[in-house]
Amino acid sequence: MKLTKSNRSEILSVLFQSRLWLILTLGFSAGLPLGLTGTTLQAWYTVEHADIVVIGMLALIGQPYVYKFLWAPFLDRFVLPFGKGRRRGWMLFTQLALILLIGGMSQLNPAHHATALALLALCVAVFSATQDIAVDAYRTEVLTPESRGIGAAMFVAGYRIAMLVSAGFAMVVANFYGFESTYLLMSGLMLIGVVATLLSKEAPIQPETFRPPTTLTSAFIDPLKEFFTRENAIGLIALIILYKLGDAFAGTLTTTFLIREVGFDLLDVGLTNKTTGLAGSLIGAFVGGFALSRIGLFKALLSFGVLQAVSNLGFYLLCFTGPDYTVMVSTVFIENFCGGMGTAAYLALIMSLCDQRYTATQFALLSALSAIGRVFVGPLAGLMVKEYGWADFFIASLIFSLPGIVLLFWFKQPINKFYQPAPS
Repeated sequence: MKLTKSNRSEILSVLFQSRLWLILTLGFSAGLPLGLTGTTLQAWYTVEHADIVVIGMLALIGQPYVYKFLWAPFLDRFVLPFGKGRRRGWMLFTQLALILLIGGMSQLNPAHHATALALLALCVAVFSATQDIAVDAYRTEVLTPESRGIGAAMFVAGYRIAMLVSAGFAMVVANFYGFESTYLLMSGLMLIGVVATLLSKEAPIQPETFRPPTTLTSAFIDPLKEFFTRENAIGLIALIILYKLGDAFAGTLTTTFLIREVGFDLLDVGLTNKTTGLAGSLIGAFVGGFALSRIGLFKALLSFGVLQAVSNLGFYLLCFTGPDYTVMVSTVFIENFCGGMGTAAYLALIMSLCDQRYTATQFALLSALSAIGRVFVGPLAGLMVKEYGWADFFIASLIFSLPGIVLLFWFKQPINKFYQPAPS
């Protein structure tokens, strides 16, 4: 994409759209609770000398994010009596609940209330996953096809920044002021999401074509019926599962590879992933979002898919260079940059596949399907490294990317129907 004067003007005009900045802020609100129920919570239990078995069990707290599609139909069926909108009511309700729950966590301590704190964290995860459903549905409905790429980039940016705040920054604060004060501070930061929700506007609705489910049964059945009666529905699901499979396959063990095989220390890997990796993914998401508006969804998925597959070969190079810091930083940045571009196009595809009547349910279901690859490739990745070594493992990650890329050609025509590039 050649950056002309008109392109630069277009980019500036997009960046001044208040709707997109509200989506970035909602992304921050969606991402903030994740670290507080994951990395930071485990660190809190660790410094309080909790049993290692108990710390390991904390991973189960993340289960609501996997199964959120099970209650997503409730958000399609019912409109809460406040919030002035189908989605904003649920967003406001979950955000206020999260402020109270995270604030409640600040009043407990793992040394004395290990079970109660874990149960409260589980409640945070449930309401956080529900907020995700509402926010995902909202941005899918409010974004036009032309703005879905940059909208996805803004959401990813807000989400990643929030994870850095609730995982990295939170532990720095806890080091000086304790975890209780840290969680109270994080509870206050959730007010950012409340403000964004109050300033947001619901998507315009065409009454003659928009008929949301009128019963709870239809809210569960109709979204599935609508999707699976489409032509090529099974193939589209396969594409959702396979598109980022190679990227996920390589990502399962990159940290272990850099430390155990190449020989970098924890500080090198930690700083690189938190700075270079974050910068790469954010820049990649924005570049991908803007490029998508110029080249269209199919070309974006294809080119970004190829790039995110090839970028894993940087780790293959590290198998032979040893602990070369320049190669490591370059590899992490390029891999995250290409992955960020792929994520922007991938989210735009999922949004394009959703029927506006059932946005909450269908987005939650499709995003859950997209996680299948990440869940099941982990054990296979470990076995492959043990059997064939790291170099062959990263070559395999490239091979695992090919089925998703090949499927794109099969669905070129329907994908092009979802979204066409803006005229030059």
